[in-house]
Amino acid sequence: MPVRLYIGNLPKDEVDRQELQAVFADAGSNVTTKVIKDRKTGKCRGFGFVTVNNDEQADEIIEKYNGYMFKETPLKIEKALPRNKGQEEEDQAPVASSANTGDAPVSSNAEKSGGNKRSGKKPRRGGSAGTSTGSSDAEGIRPDPRWASELEKLKQMLAAQTTNG
Repeated sequence: MPVRLYIGNLPKDEVDRQELQAVFADAGSNVTTKVIKDRKTGKCRGFGFVTVNNDEQADEIIEKYNGYMFKETPLKIEKALPRNKGQEEEDQAPVASSANTGDAPVSSNAEKSGGNKRSGKKPRRGGSAGTSTGSSDAEGIRPDPRWASELEKLKQMLAAQTTNG
Protein backbone atom coordinates (compact mmCIF):
# COMPACT_ATOMS: atom_id res chain seq x y z
CA MET A 1 0.00 0.00 0.00
CA PRO A 2 1.47 3.39 -0.98
CA VAL A 3 2.63 5.65 1.84
CA ARG A 4 2.81 9.45 1.58
CA LEU A 5 5.54 11.34 3.36
CA TYR A 6 5.37 15.04 4.17
CA ILE A 7 8.50 16.97 3.17
CA GLY A 8 8.70 20.24 5.08
CA ASN A 9 11.12 23.14 5.29
CA LEU A 10 11.65 23.35 1.53
CA PRO A 11 13.15 26.66 0.37
CA LYS A 12 10.49 29.15 -0.73
CA ASP A 13 12.30 30.03 -3.97
CA GLU A 14 12.16 27.99 -7.15
CA VAL A 15 12.10 24.31 -6.20
CA ASP A 16 11.47 21.96 -9.07
CA ARG A 17 9.92 18.51 -8.79
CA GLN A 18 12.92 17.01 -10.62
CA GLU A 19 15.33 18.54 -8.09
CA LEU A 20 13.42 16.96 -5.23
CA GLN A 21 13.18 13.68 -7.16
CA ALA A 22 16.98 13.71 -7.57
CA VAL A 23 17.41 13.91 -3.79
CA PHE A 24 15.48 10.66 -3.36
CA ALA A 25 16.91 8.95 -6.48
CA ASP A 26 19.00 6.43 -4.53
CA ALA A 27 15.95 5.45 -2.44
CA GLY A 28 14.50 3.63 -5.45
CA SER A 29 12.89 4.21 -8.80
CA ASN A 30 9.37 3.76 -7.40
CA VAL A 31 9.56 7.02 -5.39
CA THR A 32 7.43 9.89 -6.68
CA THR A 33 7.60 13.49 -5.51
CA LYS A 34 5.26 16.47 -5.56
CA VAL A 35 6.16 20.07 -4.71
CA ILE A 36 3.23 22.20 -3.54
CA LYS A 37 3.32 25.60 -5.25
CA ASP A 38 1.39 28.81 -4.78
CA ARG A 39 -1.29 29.15 -7.44
CA LYS A 40 -0.69 32.84 -8.01
CA THR A 41 3.10 33.10 -7.93
CA GLY A 42 4.10 29.57 -8.92
CA LYS A 43 6.73 29.51 -6.16
CA CYS A 44 7.15 26.68 -3.69
CA ARG A 45 5.00 26.99 -0.57
CA GLY A 46 7.68 25.35 1.58
CA PHE A 47 6.51 21.76 1.51
CA GLY A 48 5.86 18.79 -0.69
CA PHE A 49 5.14 15.08 -0.62
CA VAL A 50 6.97 11.87 -1.45
CA THR A 51 5.04 8.69 -2.18
CA VAL A 52 6.67 5.29 -1.62
CA ASN A 53 5.41 1.70 -1.91
CA ASN A 54 5.38 0.51 1.70
CA ASP A 55 5.93 1.39 5.35
CA GLU A 56 9.42 -0.11 5.49
CA GLN A 57 10.63 2.07 2.63
CA ALA A 58 8.93 5.09 4.22
CA ASP A 59 10.71 4.45 7.53
CA GLU A 60 14.06 4.11 5.72
CA ILE A 61 13.57 7.42 3.91
CA ILE A 62 12.56 9.20 7.12
CA GLU A 63 15.58 7.84 8.92
CA LYS A 64 18.00 8.64 6.10
CA TYR A 65 16.71 12.02 4.84
CA ASN A 66 15.18 13.73 7.89
CA GLY A 67 17.53 16.68 8.46
CA TYR A 68 19.13 16.28 4.99
CA MET A 69 20.48 19.63 3.76
CA PHE A 70 18.66 20.66 0.57
CA LYS A 71 19.56 24.09 -0.82
CA GLU A 72 20.99 25.15 2.55
CA THR A 73 17.89 24.14 4.55
CA PRO A 74 17.40 20.92 6.55
CA LEU A 75 14.43 18.89 5.35
CA LYS A 76 11.74 17.78 7.78
CA ILE A 77 10.29 14.42 6.78
CA GLU A 78 7.42 12.59 8.47
CA LYS A 79 4.45 10.45 7.51
CA ALA A 80 1.69 12.57 6.04
CA LEU A 81 -1.74 12.74 7.62
CA PRO A 82 -4.48 10.99 5.65
CA ARG A 83 -6.13 13.16 3.03
CA ASN A 84 -9.74 14.19 3.46
CA LYS A 85 -11.89 14.37 0.35
CA GLY A 86 -12.73 17.90 -0.74
CA GLN A 87 -9.70 19.46 0.92
CA GLU A 88 -6.31 20.38 -0.45
CA GLU A 89 -3.22 18.83 1.08
CA GLU A 90 -2.20 22.01 2.86
CA ASP A 91 -5.66 22.60 4.36
CA GLN A 92 -6.18 19.39 6.28
CA ALA A 93 -8.47 20.05 9.20
CA PRO A 94 -9.80 17.47 11.63
CA VAL A 95 -13.24 16.18 10.70
CA ALA A 96 -15.75 14.77 13.17
CA SER A 97 -15.76 11.01 12.73
CA SER A 98 -19.48 10.56 13.40
CA ALA A 99 -20.44 12.89 10.56
CA ASN A 100 -19.98 10.26 7.86
CA THR A 101 -20.84 7.08 9.77
CA GLY A 102 -24.58 7.60 9.80
CA ASP A 103 -24.76 7.78 13.61
CA ALA A 104 -25.86 11.39 13.55
CA PRO A 105 -27.63 13.44 10.90
CA VAL A 106 -25.23 15.33 8.71
CA SER A 107 -25.82 19.06 8.43
CA SER A 108 -23.13 20.87 6.54
CA ASN A 109 -22.99 24.17 4.72
CA ALA A 110 -22.87 22.29 1.43
CA GLU A 111 -26.26 20.73 2.09
CA LYS A 112 -27.84 23.94 3.33
CA SER A 113 -26.69 25.88 0.29
CA GLY A 114 -28.16 23.49 -2.23
CA GLY A 115 -25.12 21.41 -3.12
CA ASN A 116 -22.43 24.03 -2.80
CA LYS A 117 -19.29 22.50 -4.30
CA ARG A 118 -17.00 24.52 -2.00
CA SER A 119 -17.37 22.01 0.80
CA GLY A 120 -16.40 23.14 4.24
CA LYS A 121 -16.74 26.82 3.40
CA LYS A 122 -19.52 29.28 4.08
CA PRO A 123 -21.71 30.30 1.16
CA ARG A 124 -20.91 33.67 -0.33
CA ARG A 125 -22.88 36.72 0.70
CA GLY A 126 -25.63 37.99 -1.52
CA GLY A 127 -26.54 34.56 -2.84
CA SER A 128 -29.98 33.02 -2.42
CA ALA A 129 -28.50 29.71 -1.36
CA GLY A 130 -31.06 28.82 1.29
CA THR A 131 -30.25 31.70 3.62
CA SER A 132 -32.99 33.49 5.52
CA THR A 133 -32.93 37.03 6.76
CA GLY A 134 -34.37 37.16 10.27
CA SER A 135 -33.61 39.27 13.28
CA SER A 136 -31.56 36.44 14.83
CA ASP A 137 -29.31 36.27 11.74
CA ALA A 138 -28.63 40.01 11.83
CA GLU A 139 -27.27 39.80 15.37
CA GLY A 140 -24.67 37.22 14.31
CA ILE A 141 -23.37 39.28 11.39
CA ARG A 142 -20.52 41.63 12.18
CA PRO A 143 -19.55 44.48 9.88
CA ASP A 144 -16.17 44.73 8.26
CA PRO A 145 -13.93 46.44 10.84
CA ARG A 146 -12.61 48.81 8.19
CA TRP A 147 -16.11 50.28 7.78
CA ALA A 148 -17.54 49.78 11.28
CA SER A 149 -17.26 53.44 12.30
CA GLU A 150 -18.87 54.64 9.05
CA LEU A 151 -21.67 52.10 9.46
CA GLU A 152 -22.28 53.29 13.02
CA LYS A 153 -22.58 56.89 11.76
CA LEU A 154 -25.09 55.80 9.11
CA LYS A 155 -27.13 53.93 11.72
CA GLN A 156 -27.23 57.02 13.92
CA MET A 157 -28.28 59.21 10.99
CA LEU A 158 -31.05 56.75 10.06
CA ALA A 159 -32.23 56.58 13.66
CA ALA A 160 -32.33 60.38 13.84
CA GLN A 161 -34.36 60.55 10.61
CA THR A 162 -36.93 58.00 11.79
CA THR A 163 -37.44 59.77 15.15
CA ASN A 164 -37.80 63.19 13.47
CA GLY A 165 -40.30 62.08 10.82
